[in-house]
Amino acid sequence: MVKINENYLLLENSYLFVEVNRRFEKYAKENPDKNVIKMGIGDVTKPLSKTVIKAFKNAVDEMADPELFRGYGPEQGYDFLAEAIIENQFKPYGVDLDLDEVFISDGAKCDTGNIQEIFALDNVIAVTDPVYPVYVDTNVMAGRSGNMKDDGMYENIVYLPCTEENDFVPELPKEDVDLIYLCFPNNPTGTTLTKDQLAVWVDYAKNNDAIILFDAAYESFITEDNVPHSIYEIDGAKEVAIEFRSLSKTAGFTGTRCAFTIVPKELTIKDSNGNDQSVNTLWNRRQTTKFNGVSYPVQKAAEAVFSKEGQEENNENIKYYLENAKIIRESLTDIGLNVYGGVNSPYIWIKTPNNMESWDFFDLLLEEANIVGTPGAGFGPSGEGYLRLTAFNTLENTKEAMSRISKLSF
Repeated sequence: MVKINENYLLLENSYLFVEVNRRFEKYAKENPDKNVIKMGIGDVTKPLSKTVIKAFKNAVDEMADPELFRGYGPEQGYDFLAEAIIENQFKPYGVDLDLDEVFISDGAKCDTGNIQEIFALDNVIAVTDPVYPVYVDTNVMAGRSGNMKDDGMYENIVYLPCTEENDFVPELPKEDVDLIYLCFPNNPTGTTLTKDQLAVWVDYAKNNDAIILFDAAYESFITEDNVPHSIYEIDGAKEVAIEFRSLSKTAGFTGTRCAFTIVPKELTIKDSNGNDQSVNTLWNRRQTTKFNGVSYPVQKAAEAVFSKEGQEENNENIKYYLENAKIIRESLTDIGLNVYGGVNSPYIWIKTPNNMESWDFFDLLLEEANIVGTPGAGFGPSGEGYLRLTAFNTLENTKEAMSRISKLSF
C-alpha cells in the first residue's frame, strides 16, 4: 500500500498567501464594483528596466542562432553572472568570494526551502517569530517538527519572538539549536539589525557549532549606514553562514525568476565520524542532482542588472518603492497607528488598533477600505495583532489607499 509523507498533514490547511488571495477573490466576486487595492503579497508593479529587457531579447535571439545556441547550462549558473554578482554585490562591502561559492537559482524562496535537505533531520532549527512561512513549513514537511501546539508553535522548533517590547531584535536561543534562520531587512516586520547586533549572532554560531541561514532578499532597500548589506561583512561569518539573495524585488524578476545563494568554502560541518564535510560541496551535489539551472536568457538579463545602466535604472525603481513606503509609514503614523519598517525595507508592519486580531483587521481593511494586506498572525504567533502592507503598488494607488484608511474610525 502506498503511504504518504504524513508530515504534510501537520501543516496549516493552506499557505498564508493562498488564504489571503482566497478571501480577496471571494470579496471581489461578491463586490465587482469595488476597486480593491492589493498591498498584501509582495509582488512588484514596475516592469523590467530597458537595459535588462535589451539584454534579455538579445539572448533570446542568440538562442535562434545555430552558432550561438546553448542547451544545458551549468547547474550552478554561468560564470559571467557570478562574476557580475561578486563585483557589484559583495566587493563594494569588502567581501571577496570565489566563483564556485555563488549558486544561481530561480528564487530565494526555492533555495531557503531546499537548503534544509542537506542537513540531518535531528537538527534543531530556530526561527525569528514572526517569520517568512517557508522556513517553518519546509522543515515541517521534512519531519523536523512535531505537531502544532495550542499556542501556534510547532513542537521541536525554537521560536525567537520579535515584538515591540524587544524592538524586533531577537534574543539568542536559551536552548541548543543547530540551524538559525535570520532574515534582515526582515520579512514581514521591515526591521533590521545593526552590524554589532548581527555580530552577536555570528559569535553565537561560532561558539555553538550552529549555522545561520541568512535571507538578504531585501538588501537593496537598505538606506542606513550601520545596517550590513551582507552577513559576510561580519568577521568570521563565512565559517558559519549561508546567504540568500534575490532579484525579484531588486530588479522586478518576480515573474522572470533569478536569485543566488552564497555557500562559502570555509563553511564545514562534522559527519557522524567526526570528519569535516564541506557544505559547499553538499549543496553543489544537491543542485547538480535536482536542479537544471536558470535559462541562459534570464541569466543574461540578470547580468544586465549589474551593469552601470542597469543599476541606475533599478535604483530608481527601488527609490520609487521606498517613497511609497515613506508615504505609508507617515500616513499611518499621522492617524495614530504604531508603525514599523519602511525605512530599509518595502514592508510596513502595523500594530492593529484597539487590540484587534490580525484577521479581523484584514477583513476591516478589505471591506471598509477595499485594501488587501497580510495578517501578521500568518507569520507566526508573535505576528498576532499586526498586519503587513507592502510598498510595491503604484504611487497613485498607495496615496489612494492611505486616503481611504485615514477615513476609517478605529
